[in-house]
Amino acid sequence: MTRAVTLALPLTAVAAALLAVATAAWAETPEEAGLRIAKEADAYDAGFGDSVADGTMILRNKAGKESVREFEARTLEMADDGDKSINLFKEPRDVKGTAVLTFTHRSGDDDQWLYLPALKRTKRISSSNKSGSYMGSEFSYEDLGSPEVEKYTYKYLKDEPCPGGDGLTCFVMERYPTDKGSGYTRQIVWQEKETYRAYKVDYYDRKDAFLKTLTFEDYKKYLDKHWRPGKMLMVNHQTGKSTVMTWANYQFQSGLREADFNANRLKSLR
Repeated sequence: MTRAVTLALPLTAVAAALLAVATAAWAETPEEAGLRIAKEADAYDAGFGDSVADGTMILRNKAGKESVREFEARTLEMADDGDKSINLFKEPRDVKGTAVLTFTHRSGDDDQWLYLPALKRTKRISSSNKSGSYMGSEFSYEDLGSPEVEKYTYKYLKDEPCPGGDGLTCFVMERYPTDKGSGYTRQIVWQEKETYRAYKVDYYDRKDAFLKTLTFEDYKKYLDKHWRPGKMLMVNHQTGKSTVMTWANYQFQSGLREADFNANRLKSLR
C-alpha cells in the first residue's frame, strides 16, 4: 500500500522536492560546508568520556637514526570546553617522570604545563612557545590539543579517495587557526565521509610554506562508535625528520575525574 501511494505522487511534487534539495546543496558555500562537516565530526565522536592508552614515539633524524620514548596518555572529555589531557613519560630513564598537561579551550589560548623531574619543577608553556617541538619530536605542543570546532575557520574543497583508505571517500577541506599565535597559517585535512576519521593533514607554516604531513593508520573502533588510530606518522618536509607515534591498550570510561588533571599534581603522577 505504501509503495502504491509513493508511485502515485504527482510528478510535479517529486520534481519540486528534488529541486529543493538541489537548491539547498547549491546554496551552501564552501565555508559553510566546511563548518558543517567540522561540527558533524565533533558530534560524531562526542560521548567517549575518558580514555587511557599506551603510546610510543619513535623519533628519526634525517640520517635515519632513531630514539624511542614510551608514555601513557590520559584524556578527559569536557562537556563545556575542550578536552583535558596528560602525557606521562615512562622510558627512557632520562625522560622518565616528565609530564605534559594540556587544557584545550574552544576559544583563546590553550593552557599547558610541563613537569621536569630533574628540576622537580612544573613550568607553564607560554603561548609563544606552542609551535616548539614536543619532547624533541616533529609534533608541536600546539598539536597536542583537541581540534575544537571553534579553533578554526573552514573551507570545503572537494571529495576524493582517502589516502590509503581502502577505497573509502574523504572530504577534503582547509582549516585556518583562529589563534594569531598559531605556528600554522592553514591545514588541509582528509576526513572519511561516513565516520569522520582523519586520514591525512598537511600543515603550512607561518610563511605559508609546506611544513609537514600527518597520516593516520590502523584504525580500531571502541565502544561501538569511537575510532582511534593505532599509528600516526608526522613527516617534516623542511628538515627531513619524522616521528612515528603508535598506540595500544586503549581503555575508555575508566573513571578519570577533572581533579586528576591538575598542574600541582604532575610531580606525583605514576
